Amino acid sequence: MSQKRKKAVALKYDATKSSAPEVTASGAGAVAEKIIKEAEQHEVPIMEDLSLTELLSELNINEVIPDELYQAVAEVFAFIYRADQETNSKK
Repeated sequence: MSQKRKKAVALKYDATKSSAPEVTASGAGAVAEKIIKEAEQHEVPIMEDLSLTELLSELNINEVIPDELYQAVAEVFAFIYRADQETNSKK
């Protein structure tokens, strides 16, 4: 039985430039590992959601997420906000 390759997707959101978050990096295998490593090095919170990663990995780089993924991605950004708050309260 073959093991699925790890996938990773990076998102960014700048309300002054876009109406929705967009994909900034996406990849599988070694590329996914590099995306995760970069996030860890820059202390970017990482959230694991296999279903959402599958959906987001279908998008192109710099593509704005579609309306039907807003709720799921909003939950990711809420997770990041909470993680940032926890990190800042420990400093």
